[in-house]
Amino acid sequence: MPADRADPVPTWPQRWYRLLAELRRVPDAPARERLLDALVHPAGPRVLAFANAHALNLAARDVAFFEDLAAADCLLRDGQGMAWLLRLLRQRPGLNLNGTDLIPALVARFAQVQPGVRMALLGTRPPWLSRAGTRLQALAGGAHCLVADGFMPDDEYLRLAARESPHLVVLAMGMPRQERLARALRAAAQGPCLIICGGAIADFLGGRYARAPRWLQRLGLEWCWRLAREPRRLFGRYVLGNPLFLARALWLALSRRQPAAASPSARS
Repeated sequence: MPADRADPVPTWPQRWYRLLAELRRVPDAPARERLLDALVHPAGPRVLAFANAHALNLAARDVAFFEDLAAADCLLRDGQGMAWLLRLLRQRPGLNLNGTDLIPALVARFAQVQPGVRMALLGTRPPWLSRAGTRLQALAGGAHCLVADGFMPDDEYLRLAARESPHLVVLAMGMPRQERLARALRAAAQGPCLIICGGAIADFLGGRYARAPRWLQRLGLEWCWRLAREPRRLFGRYVLGNPLFLARALWLALSRRQPAAASPSARS
């Protein structure tokens, strides 16, 4: 008999539709509170990840990253670009739940329900790493926080997690590495824990980068602020990536060819 053929690699539109189907829409403030309560009571090892324009651009060219992101237990919308995409597809975007705002709220909520919470912050480098760890400890009422820089082999993080058994792990390594590591940590975990893909959260908490003024955040233009402050590092992500994301979003909206394999409904 002929050997079984491998499943075909999904096209980038199929990947985008799959991620949109996995996306959890949070319509209002009460739903956000219910989400926080659910996240701080994980029934087992769980991964929280965020989908923004940069993530979808990466997923369009990197199948392995797409699979890691789609495997998250909870995937939330981050950024104005995702709202534009969803509206172009005649879908409600819900609240913008970026990690920079949500993660501190989650840490504080964890400390309320688990006074002895054990945390781990993995990412960035000194001195911002230690400063960010101190901030997380303050948010959690002085709870223990293990810190480790983001430039070690993945096996080292797995050993640290096995030794410390943290209830909450914040990964601050950026895409695509943190999503790959989050999946590995979930597979190796021995008990309930929440693993968060936090991007630049440690650099913000540690004072390496400043947040944009609130009025820019409300307009969905924080990316302009970040680009102005870090033009060399973020040129490809924003100057090249944003037009590419919008072109793909328009293509999806105009084609309306949703693959049969992808579910048109979003998680509630």
